[in-house]
Amino acid sequence: MEINDKLIMEFSEDFKKIEQEIKKCIFGQDEIIRNVLICIIAGGNVLLEGLPGLGKTKLIKTIGDVLDMSFSRVQFTPDLMPADITGTNIIVKDENGLNKFEFQKGPIFSNIVLADEINRATPKTQSALLEAMQEKTVTSGNNTYKLPEPFFVLATQNPVEMDGTYPLPEAQVDRFMFKLDVSYPSKDDLIKIISDTTKINETVPDKITDKEKILAMREISKQVPISTPVLEYVSEIILKSNPESDLAPDYVKQYVRYGSSPRGAQAIVLSSKINALINGRYNVSYDDVKEMSKSALRHRLILNFEAVTDGISEEEIINKITERQP
Repeated sequence: MEINDKLIMEFSEDFKKIEQEIKKCIFGQDEIIRNVLICIIAGGNVLLEGLPGLGKTKLIKTIGDVLDMSFSRVQFTPDLMPADITGTNIIVKDENGLNKFEFQKGPIFSNIVLADEINRATPKTQSALLEAMQEKTVTSGNNTYKLPEPFFVLATQNPVEMDGTYPLPEAQVDRFMFKLDVSYPSKDDLIKIISDTTKINETVPDKITDKEKILAMREISKQVPISTPVLEYVSEIILKSNPESDLAPDYVKQYVRYGSSPRGAQAIVLSSKINALINGRYNVSYDDVKEMSKSALRHRLILNFEAVTDGISEEEIINKITERQP
């Protein structure tokens, strides 16, 4: 499928149609909605962080309804075991009445998986998602099972300062394409939320697309060209984020403990291509890269103690390293 003006226009219209349908039920989170949809089309995963009650779970359930895909929800708790997510071998009777092992698939075998409050489970259970998020497979014993396409994990987590949380290890956080912070709604949005959720007939979104359409949009986005100078810009951003790099500025060496991995560059490029298509363009611009960098790198920069004491945030570092020199 060769990219052309017609495909670009269709892509932009389809994306905005999905976006508008979700906004009928989710108020005041326009940027979150757009970034989650970008990740789904790109084939990535999203980590949502925010205080309880801000609509994180409702957002992903609404997306599942609008996209008409199989959806499963796993509530992460301290007693949750890996087999509760991936599945396990159980003993069943065959046609001859003899016992045999059969793999019983867990809730992870869905197109959209909501890992709710992922940092309330133990590290052993959290790690059950690693293979699924990266390779899109589940291994049990000697057998490997392929997950359905498209496959998308949206995990929510409470701020690490809250009681009963287990911080996600850096290796697992890096599996998420984006990390998005869910903020409090404004006064006007809060009024809309209260009005919609306390009436007799709460707004229900329509199913307006399916998995075949999402996979087709993914293939279109991969064809968007990106020029060598823009690729060099992405590479410089990643190298500048690493304090060991020769390109790292002094403030990175002072405040950053670990920088972004190459996955950060992949996330920026894939999401920038989709962002260009949404805006009716078939080439990636510097502005696309800068716009996507914050969500793609926010969780990939590990700051040191000096940064915490000086009140330096990841966003401040990202804003500086994405500045283009004249």
